[in-house]
Amino acid sequence: MSTNKERRQQALSQLEKEIKSRDRKEKTKPLSVVFASLAVILVVVGGIWYAATRSAEDEVITADETSTTAATPDYERLSLTRASALEDTVTCEYPDSREPSKEVSKPATDNVSATGTVTVDLKTAQGTIGMELDRSVSPCTVNAIEHMASEGFYDDTVCHRITTSGIYVLQCGDPSGTGAGGPGFSFANEYPTDEAADVNTPVIYERGTIAMANSGPDTNGSQFFLNYEDSPLAPSYTYFGQISEEGLATLDAIAEAGAEGGTGDGAPAEEVRIESATVA
Repeated sequence: MSTNKERRQQALSQLEKEIKSRDRKEKTKPLSVVFASLAVILVVVGGIWYAATRSAEDEVITADETSTTAATPDYERLSLTRASALEDTVTCEYPDSREPSKEVSKPATDNVSATGTVTVDLKTAQGTIGMELDRSVSPCTVNAIEHMASEGFYDDTVCHRITTSGIYVLQCGDPSGTGAGGPGFSFANEYPTDEAADVNTPVIYERGTIAMANSGPDTNGSQFFLNYEDSPLAPSYTYFGQISEEGLATLDAIAEAGAEGGTGDGAPAEEVRIESATVA
């Protein structure tokens, strides 16, 4: 008879195949894929909840609140620092991808700083979301986000997606507002993917962390997600910074309004529009 560990490994192997298949079909909807993946994992280990894949007609289903949480997987928290420090400068690559949703030039590629932080403030009608981007963990990512913000790429764009069950994120950065747009170039995954021994087992992306959305390995573009609560996700989403306390208060208010139609995954019930993104 198979042990729980063996069944989990079999499920994870199958999930990896399903994730790769779905990633080829949809652009930048990784969180829904992981959401569905977690559902299967939790069922295998006798977990507490499961969720349907993203759909306006689907509902998030949870177990009775009186159920024990002992069977819930105890995932490790994502470390916010690298195990091994990078050199002071790195070289980045930003190859062409699909057509840009909004015109923007490519970031610099040589002598990109891998030290210090940079602040980007997202001004919205609900309040300012301050982001402190950490070059030491993901310098090529920070270089790209800082560059796009400085060229006005994020100005007058909506945060098109919020999830309110299982994972807790606000996803932004697509000028088209569809979840499929980007800057016309891509770049490779950085931390924690490049240090992860296992990219299938989820880790906890803590409240206040910022990470890149993608549609598969090395397909980062302009979309990112803001974790307003702890979220279990595979370590295949580049972590690159922290949200300010003021920003978290803004996100809490946005999350309280929820998603359209009361679903657990969809467009915010109240539009979240980035009026401007300013590099401080």
